Amino acid sequence: MAKRDYYETLEVNRNASETEIKKAYRRLALKYHPDKNAGNKEAEEVFKEITEAYAVLSDPQKRATYDQFGHAGLEGGGFSSGGFGGGSPFDDIFGDIFGDIFGSAGARRGRGRRGDDLRYNLTISFEEAAFGVETTIQIPRHQTCETCQGSGARPGTSASTCQTCRGAGQVRYQQGFFSLTRPCPDCGGAGKVIDSPCADCRGAGRVRGKKNLSLKIPAGVETGSRLKLHAEGEPGLQGGAPGDLYVVITVKDHPIFRREGQNVICEIPISFPQAALGCELEVPTLDGKVKLKVPPGTQSGKMLQLTGKGIPVLQGYGRGDQLVVLRVETPSRLTARQKELLEEFARESGEDGHPQGKSFFDKVKEIFG
Repeated sequence: MAKRDYYETLEVNRNASETEIKKAYRRLALKYHPDKNAGNKEAEEVFKEITEAYAVLSDPQKRATYDQFGHAGLEGGGFSSGGFGGGSPFDDIFGDIFGDIFGSAGARRGRGRRGDDLRYNLTISFEEAAFGVETTIQIPRHQTCETCQGSGARPGTSASTCQTCRGAGQVRYQQGFFSLTRPCPDCGGAGKVIDSPCADCRGAGRVRGKKNLSLKIPAGVETGSRLKLHAEGEPGLQGGAPGDLYVVITVKDHPIFRREGQNVICEIPISFPQAALGCELEVPTLDGKVKLKVPPGTQSGKMLQLTGKGIPVLQGYGRGDQLVVLRVETPSRLTARQKELLEEFARESGEDGHPQGKSFFDKVKEIFG
């Protein structure tokens, strides 16, 4: 019987990309795989066809030959519907697409599984974020069992070689025209069986506990910053590497400062006489109080800059600035004498004393008449 067109077999167009071909093969292989169609000879034949088609169309050189000469161009090249000659491209297909189905990836993971990563949420003050701090944190996590030193076996005993897999950690069986491997069901891929489990860890090799860690927070961190502590996560299983610990920073709000990038913003109220006549203020900064001159005629919202009084650059050099925003405060309670003086001031100042207001109302008059 004549072979079907490979593109038709995979249900793709002749100009399909490598990604489209791979997706098509994955979908069809999952549908017709022998594991899901036990005893179904028709499904097994379809699986062979789509596997053969994928082996050709996923190889640029074979695909070019097939596109030019069809099936005849592949004859005599060590490739046939019954199997694969030389280095089988199915090895890559098997590992990439069917690892989870057949359990081959699980078998590789069976020996020495890496420990889980952990997350610790740490809240620090505004000043600690600005200048850094050294602190100690306590992490709840599993630890290697001291009784059995992580072996899982009762002291004085040891794990024995698994008789099912003979220590390989995986078993091999024949399925259709190829062989498959899966983690050993008796030892879970460890290759060894614990006959006398440790009483403290019950054979797990680790117990729940807590660990104190010294942590150095660098200057300049902000909310959302993450610090990675290598190998301080959960210990691995069966000799696997430990996971990592991620410390996620949250910075508390400050009562008078707020942060914008590397700059610190501080709003300071001043009185009308101070704004009008000018003055010298004592301004709080992260480094302590400093003197700041306010020029005469200062308007509410004016921003003055204190160079180098901001947040240090994280893992870099220099600091941002502190920006002081002046807010002119209007008195809410006036004595009779104060009202009298202000009324006299208003009469004396006239329009020339409020140039911004005059300019605004002149524009209003131009627009609205």
